[in-house]
Amino acid sequence: MTDQPTRVSATDAAKSFIAEIRADHPEILFHQSGGCCDGSSPMCYPVDDFKVGESDVKLGEIDGVPVYISASQFEAWKHTQLILDVVPGRGGMFSLDNGREKRFLTRSRVFTDEEMASLG
Repeated sequence: MTDQPTRVSATDAAKSFIAEIRADHPEILFHQSGGCCDGSSPMCYPVDDFKVGESDVKLGEIDGVPVYISASQFEAWKHTQLILDVVPGRGGMFSLDNGREKRFLTRSRVFTDEEMASLG
């Protein structure tokens, strides 16, 4: 029997960047953007500045930071594990990674059939 996979994970670089942001903003969350102006970037907000919607799905947590996605985005991505990473560039206009010369990026990998079965 294998361990149940997580729906969201992060690279070491992303975990380090999260810690950097939390030094300025201790309570944060991520919401996987569905497009528009900021593309499909993971957006990072102070907890008090973002209202999680009733239809948002919590994918999991990265070092105690919750990660959400809209229900429609979840339907499109439910067969994949989302992996937070960091690349050079500017973050989304309202995201806490903006102005830091690097930004979060979502990568993904498709779950195996066995992993999908264990997720239900």
